[in-house]
Amino acid sequence: MKHVICHYCKKEVKDRDELVTASNWFRIKAFHYKCFKEQEQEITVSINAWNPVNGPAGNLSFIIMVVLAVWLLLTDTLGMIGDLIGLVALYPVFLRVLSFVLIELTLPKLSSDKKR
Repeated sequence: MKHVICHYCKKEVKDRDELVTASNWFRIKAFHYKCFKEQEQEITVSINAWNPVNGPAGNLSFIIMVVLAVWLLLTDTLGMIGDLIGLVALYPVFLRVLSFVLIELTLPKLSSDKKR
């Protein structure tokens, strides 16, 4: 099992319950949810902000972008511009899939030392 290290505090993330994966441009990093909140409070410029990939906002963005990309790529709605927008809409989908495969699947849902 691969160890997932928090980008903020450099400690190991033990399970998916405390994991937030975030992206900044073309990078995906893992955070504890508490560390991610602290990271968000420190950032003053929105360009340098880390955007959550998993969680409710990331999952909703994933669903919306999959529907948009499929619709624009499989129909002739806006012509070549629609195809270009459809390809750009695949970026958050790609990030979510990459985050799930590379980071989230390596962690258990709950660590053995937590009570249910």
